[in-house]
Amino acid sequence: DPVEAAREMLRDLLSEHGEASGTALAREAVDLYRRMDASGRLAVLDILSDEFAVRPEDILRAADAFNRQRTQDAYRELRAAVESPRQELLRCLNMAPGGTKVIVEMRELVLRDINRRAGFRALDFDLLHLLSSWFNRGFLQFERIDWRTSAAILEKLIIYEAVHEIDGWEDLHRRLADDRRCFAFFHPALPDEPLIFVEVALTKGLVGKIRPLLDEPPTGDNEKPDTATFYSISNCQAGLAGISFGNFLIKQVVDDLRAELPSVVRFATLSPIPGFLGW
Repeated sequence: DPVEAAREMLRDLLSEHGEASGTALAREAVDLYRRMDASGRLAVLDILSDEFAVRPEDILRAADAFNRQRTQDAYRELRAAVESPRQELLRCLNMAPGGTKVIVEMRELVLRDINRRAGFRALDFDLLHLLSSWFNRGFLQFERIDWRTSAAILEKLIIYEAVHEIDGWEDLHRRLADDRRCFAFFHPALPDEPLIFVEVALTKGLVGKIRPLLDEPPTGDNEKPDTATFYSISNCQAGLAGISFGNFLIKQVVDDLRAELPSVVRFATLSPIPGFLGW
């Protein structure tokens, strides 16, 4: 039974103390999880949720000891009791090749079923806590995407575009023309997976409508643009929901465009504001 095998692997992984043996076991556990169907993966998440949660009695015992002793040792014991065993388990799984991607996918599945499984809320808290650390701004790689970018990544743009659908390669080529810019954040653990990307149009003067930006061919003139219009931003990884990338990305793009194009002095957005007209 793959689920029972996974349960035993997870238990063994927590008890392993050698880094080499722990990494090998983590690789086995990650590979087994990848081979499972959706129901098997949910069963593994149930195990993480139920069997590797915090123990309230341990927290109360450690809190009482700290309250009485107020020592560093008591503080460390309290910290250890408050952190669920599955956080250490997830850190171990992260050592495996592709482990980070699997953990991101785990959270996507957790979020999908969080309203039907009560224990998933605590599991999601732990996943978000770890992923927020692993995907903080210091680890993110800022890159411009253009027509010379690998086809694998360009194809992901078509798939992940969430605001204005990209209608195939010709439409994508237009959005990567000389009067357009596209920038994204990547992470070393997911090298071919954009985390978020933003699309920008370079124009002379403000643009009041989105359709001309999407439909009109490149102008071909030599007039220097003075306006950068952010017209689409898409988060690509559902498992990283709740981790802020957009604010950092937009600020980085503004700095990059100012350095590349000193003529651009105005920054604007055509992002939709749902409900604004009715309000």
